[in-house]
Amino acid sequence: MTAPSTFGLSSEARNLHWLLTNLVEEVPGILSVAVVSSDGLLLLSSDPGRNAEAREAREERPTGPKGSAADLATIVSGIGSLTIGAAKLMDGGTVKQTMVAMDEGSLFVMSISDGSLLGVHGSPDCDMSVVAYHMALFVGRAGHVLTPELRIELRKSLETESTGSVR
Repeated sequence: MTAPSTFGLSSEARNLHWLLTNLVEEVPGILSVAVVSSDGLLLLSSDPGRNAEAREAREERPTGPKGSAADLATIVSGIGSLTIGAAKLMDGGTVKQTMVAMDEGSLFVMSISDGSLLGVHGSPDCDMSVVAYHMALFVGRAGHVLTPELRIELRKSLETESTGSVR
């Protein structure tokens, strides 16, 4: 996780950290994950170094978009915005999931709640259906707890960590 400790966080925030860690560690082929608020701010992200497969893959090729959780959050936010706009133009209703298959990996974006998004960067050999299934489980478990108050708490936690402040 980007936050090395969940000390001082609410039980809901700790639970969300646990769910994200579990997603990364249990699903083969996931390189990095980001949870992004409706306004494009990073709320929570994985640490690709915690995933053994990602560590092995890093030796052969880069593991993420320039290796930064903020970069993944930017990409997830942009793709989310683009697909929402496309759905409106096509009268397609709500966007539930977007998948991008590339030569060197995959990108998945799934709606969580209130405009928040879950983004996953997968390895080239990941099983896209397995990743999508586990993302849907994460969304089902996290969607009801990702309240505006929790989003504020997660954002403040990331800001505190990035400035090196101690709580």
